[in-house]
Amino acid sequence: MPAKKRCEFQAESRCNQAVLRLVGKCPHCRLEFCGDHRMPEHHQCQNLENCRQQAFEKNKAKLESERTVASKMAMA
Repeated sequence: MPAKKRCEFQAESRCNQAVLRLVGKCPHCRLEFCGDHRMPEHHQCQNLENCRQQAFEKNKAKLESERTVASKMAMA
């Protein structure tokens, strides 16, 4: 059986915990992390600002698609 993958968090000392299989891979920087470091905020993700902008744009589009327009209210 192959050795377990280890967390790729880089700090003063290297994290030696095992990588989470399902949610351990960061979708923004493509590195693998343990449960403590899997969130972009916790591993100083280089693409964190891009991540926030994408989430903002996605939420904005969703809210605009759900906007109630006055003409729709008059028909109800």
